[in-house]
Amino acid sequence: MNLEHKVYKKLLEVPRGKVTTYSELAKAVGLKNGQRVIGRIMNKNPYPVLIPCHRVILSSGKVGGYAWGQRVKTKMLAKDGVKIKKGKILDSDTIYRF
Repeated sequence: MNLEHKVYKKLLEVPRGKVTTYSELAKAVGLKNGQRVIGRIMNKNPYPVLIPCHRVILSSGKVGGYAWGQRVKTKMLAKDGVKIKKGKILDSDTIYRF
C-alpha cells in the first residue's frame, strides 16, 4: 500500500464531528515531522467527498488551508457539527487522536 492510500485509509477513521491535525495524522502513519507531506497528500485527494480531508486542521486549532478555500472547509466542518469561531476550533475535545 503506498503512502497516500495509507494516509487516506487512516483519515477515514476520523468520525463526523471530529477533526485531526496534520501532525497527528503524520504520526498515525509513521511519519515523524511529516505534517507538510500530509498537507500535500490532502491537497491531491482525488475523492474529497469520500475521503474527508476537510477534517484535517493545524495543530494550533486553526482550520488551515483547503483546495477549495478556507471558507468552504469551514462550512463543511460546521455541517459536520464542529464549532468554529474566527477560523479556529472552539473545543479541543473535537480533536481525534489515533
